Amino acid sequence: MKKISLIILSFTLFSSCSSGGDEGDAQTPPTIPGLVYPTNNLVCINNTVEFTWNASSDAQNDAITYQLDVATDNAFTKNVVTSTTTLLSKSLSLEKGKFYYWRVKAIDSKNKSDKYTAVYTFFTESQGIVNHLPFIPEVKTPVLHSNVSGSSAILSWTAVDADNDNLSYDVYLGTSNLPTQKVASDLTTASYAASSLTTGTKYYWKIAVKDGKGGTTIGPVWDFTMQ
Repeated sequence: MKKISLIILSFTLFSSCSSGGDEGDAQTPPTIPGLVYPTNNLVCINNTVEFTWNASSDAQNDAITYQLDVATDNAFTKNVVTSTTTLLSKSLSLEKGKFYYWRVKAIDSKNKSDKYTAVYTFFTESQGIVNHLPFIPEVKTPVLHSNVSGSSAILSWTAVDADNDNLSYDVYLGTSNLPTQKVASDLTTASYAASSLTTGTKYYWKIAVKDGKGGTTIGPVWDFTMQ
């Protein structure tokens, strides 16, 4: 009887220790850092850019590294740089006269990470530029790759100009993945009501942003499907 009691006690202690070890293994990722510079929609006079961001914290006090991504498109399919550092800044020399997008992600020593920061965009101007091109427009509605009911759709977007010029827009819309048909010209508001659309058809559209001083920026191709 005594031997049986000792076996039961040993099993209880083993189970207790095992349970406690599992709870202690819980890991959480570091917090998402905040972007500092370059600020969103900035025109950089110097094409050598010092990227800076705020520090992340880690609940387990693990060491943190930061992954910096810089690309020429906001989907980061055309990455120029992907770099990791333990510092809160990274200096890069970029091409002049181009739009860039950047973001940062914190990763701890256990390879745990949360989401990326928000995406910021900036422009590295060429020497001698007096008028800056408008920034690349961003889609609002319809949401990219979304389905739209009915036979009409409100196309809307956002656009920014570093010189605060009054902007106008040309709208291209069609069923090919490089729409060439201009359906509206010189709009002064960032929206267009497309009508007589066909159910079950995928449409592609893009915006040309004009600043009235000869500067024009062509946006990316967006799409939606009528259902």
